[in-house]
Amino acid sequence: MQSPSVESASSQRPEDENLGVGANMAYGLQHVLTMYGGIVAVPLIVGQAAGLSPSDIGLLITASLFAGGLATLLQTLGLPFFGCQLPLVQGVSFAGVATMVAIVTSDGAGGIPAVLGAVVVASLIGLLITPIFSKITKFFPPLVTGIVITTIGLTLMPVAARWAMGGNSNAPDFGSMANIGLAAITLVCVLILSKLGSASISRLSILLSMVIGTVIAMTLGMADFSRIGDGAFVAMPSPFHFGMPTFHIAAIISMCIVIMVTLVETSADILAVGEIIETKVDSKRLGNGLRADMLSSMLAPIFGSFTQSAFAQNVGLVAVTGIKSRYVVATGGLFLVLLGLLPVMGRIIAAVPTSVLGGAGIVLFGTVAASGIRTLSKVDYRNNMNLIIVATSIGFGMIPIAAPSFYHDFPSWFATIFHSGISSAAIMAIVLNLAFNHFTTGNSDQQSVFVAGTERSLRYRDIEALEDGDYFKSGKLFNAQGEEVPIIGSDAPSPHSNPSDARTGMPTEQV
Repeated sequence: MQSPSVESASSQRPEDENLGVGANMAYGLQHVLTMYGGIVAVPLIVGQAAGLSPSDIGLLITASLFAGGLATLLQTLGLPFFGCQLPLVQGVSFAGVATMVAIVTSDGAGGIPAVLGAVVVASLIGLLITPIFSKITKFFPPLVTGIVITTIGLTLMPVAARWAMGGNSNAPDFGSMANIGLAAITLVCVLILSKLGSASISRLSILLSMVIGTVIAMTLGMADFSRIGDGAFVAMPSPFHFGMPTFHIAAIISMCIVIMVTLVETSADILAVGEIIETKVDSKRLGNGLRADMLSSMLAPIFGSFTQSAFAQNVGLVAVTGIKSRYVVATGGLFLVLLGLLPVMGRIIAAVPTSVLGGAGIVLFGTVAASGIRTLSKVDYRNNMNLIIVATSIGFGMIPIAAPSFYHDFPSWFATIFHSGISSAAIMAIVLNLAFNHFTTGNSDQQSVFVAGTERSLRYRDIEALEDGDYFKSGKLFNAQGEEVPIIGSDAPSPHSNPSDARTGMPTEQV
């Protein structure tokens, strides 16, 4: 039996708020609509590369929805040692697309069974090394998390742009004014509904705007719901439908690199959503989240799915709606499981025009970047190298976005890691933070241009202590009579110390 103090501490966590069945269903469906296009994209791409029939590709998609729903339930509700209990939606990771396509298209690589086998083994290895990753929270101060959150939003913007243009670059209407106009209408609806006085309408602005955009698309003949009745209404994912997993050394090594990237990105997403909802994420909680990620990835191939990770676009939805409850996301996980069992529901959601998703995505992904900028505003840039850390890390993360073929001639293992802007920025931010702020040996005592260019500020109480005629000379303070006034160093206790000084990180010299 828990003590009252323990219960009180638990009830204070913002993610533990339960909004009720109706709100959970409405906001949970909003999460599903937000990430649906992303979760079906990976099996669609891999299935087409493997030359599967449309029916088998459909089974890959159904399996991904089902596995993503189970993974979301594990991550949000949690079991002992598994699940961070944060509002994170799980789904098939984009990090492994290039690697899986390379496996299924390579001669003698083994096709889909080889991909599934590589996912199982690599995820097991990832599960075994999660204790290492769970100990790195001290290396993720606001400086690092702000960089990562900002980069997540910026790297997702091309996705929103492609959605707004129609999604399929091979379609004749890709980039047409009709598609972009529909995305613009959806975006305007989001902004108008967000401005209305009703908090409920504002929080559901994304979902309502998608409905409005879809209705408009139907009236214009841009949405096709005629094929909803085609196919089975209820279908259980068939275990090992594509055959038992096969194990190939090269495929496993390639997938291990993908798992490393997934661990970095999932760590960033867990810390990002913790920052957004303002809850504590320690090494234990991070470890539980990573273990849930790896366990889900190990079990997903049973149903014909691939590596699972947190979806960054849903982090943006948490930020834009302000809904912090993990039970909302767990309800979304239930919807995903049902979609995996009810293909007809999946066909209904799939009929939502991609341009509508693009209009909403601009707000969602932009909100992620804005949340990162807000976090970076908390960083102290005075008398340190934090400004150059931010500049270099974000710039490094933008390279794959600005020039997708930048790493084309690099070794495949290097390209797999750094082709993701999120992992590029995260790795650079961690390394530079360690180099400049932790391993201080060798740091120059001369200010660089990045430090010298930052603003100067003094505390009011230090100025208040000055008297008429006081002046500084050669780094020393003198009074009007020319007598030196002693300055208390930062390592000495101050009789006028203020507890808030430690939080602000201001210098503690006092006259």
